[in-house]
Amino acid sequence: MTCPITSAVTRLDLSNFRSYAALRLEVDARCVVLSGPNGAGKTNILEAVSLFGPGAGLRQAKLADLARKQAMEGKDTRRAWAVALELAGGDIKLGTGLDPAALVKGKERRVSRIDGEPQRGQAAFGRVLGMVWLTPRQDRLFIDSPAGRRRFLDRLVTGTDPDHAGRLAAYETVLKDRTRLLKEGTSDATWLSALEESMARYGVAVSMARMELLERLTRAGAMAQGRFPAARLQMVGALEDQLADQPALAVEDHMREALCRSRPRDREAGGAGFGPHRSDMAVWDQASGQVAAQCSTGEQKALLLAIILANIRLQTGLRGAAPVVLLDEVAAHLDPLRRRDLYDEIIALGAQTWLTGTDRSLFEPLKGHAQWCHVQDGRIEGGCVA
Repeated sequence: MTCPITSAVTRLDLSNFRSYAALRLEVDARCVVLSGPNGAGKTNILEAVSLFGPGAGLRQAKLADLARKQAMEGKDTRRAWAVALELAGGDIKLGTGLDPAALVKGKERRVSRIDGEPQRGQAAFGRVLGMVWLTPRQDRLFIDSPAGRRRFLDRLVTGTDPDHAGRLAAYETVLKDRTRLLKEGTSDATWLSALEESMARYGVAVSMARMELLERLTRAGAMAQGRFPAARLQMVGALEDQLADQPALAVEDHMREALCRSRPRDREAGGAGFGPHRSDMAVWDQASGQVAAQCSTGEQKALLLAIILANIRLQTGLRGAAPVVLLDEVAAHLDPLRRRDLYDEIIALGAQTWLTGTDRSLFEPLKGHAQWCHVQDGRIEGGCVA
């Protein structure tokens, strides 16, 4: 049942972050169970760790909102916050926070460092640490908007391909620039053509990365054991339909031409009617063929966890190290058998998993494989114990 863990956080330091004026939490490479009452600060700890993963953290919060509440009204360096991690072995240290020097100038800028060296962005963290998370908000993934599913998927893609975030940001930038020019009624066809060329190049790259990951996740999910259903995943959209049977360069040409033809319509609509921002992620239960959105709430939760477990399996195979996994309030919504299956999978995959919950007894099957931390009023009472 046990498997050596090859990637883990061993120390977490918080300064002026959310409910914590200061916190140092030292743990080993086993799972970390954070229990305590609602509002005690459990999720804040997970959020701090998530800042070293893809995206803007598990709450998608604005930089200024991460500062401790007592400092929120400050207009100077009091609003600065910092989070630091030390990874297993002690050879890699990661740090991020709100830059105090920028705050003095009235600006908000996040800094990222690896072993004290400044990085151009947080994507650099993805090259030294894999991370996966699941929050209660994601329980609505299959009935949420397509935009929500794209954001979820893009975080998964970035977890295996850190450069995906840059390509996606570049696509969104040129999309906004083209929309602005069309709205202004510009007649500069050369400028528009250049933007559409970039949209086609980045857009096809984004779609291909999404499609490839979903194919890999479907294969990884088929290897699952226990009571979690295997999920079949597929991108749905006009761009993906073309990529299914045409070379990427041919699809780029088609997208560029389609954008050129649709300028009058896009000017009225205020966007672009063609591209990866119009695509969706479709999910089915592989055994029954049932569309995820039509499954019961319990089956939707099981499918979502199946995708997360498949992603852990995939990242471990690609990186040679299990990602750090953050599961916020996940245990209370599973029946005892699936809860046990989840813990067995986590242990077998060798993933240091941080779990939160109000009821410590729900994590009893992890005894011997986890350390237990009681969170109360923004502090860890008595430290973490085996």
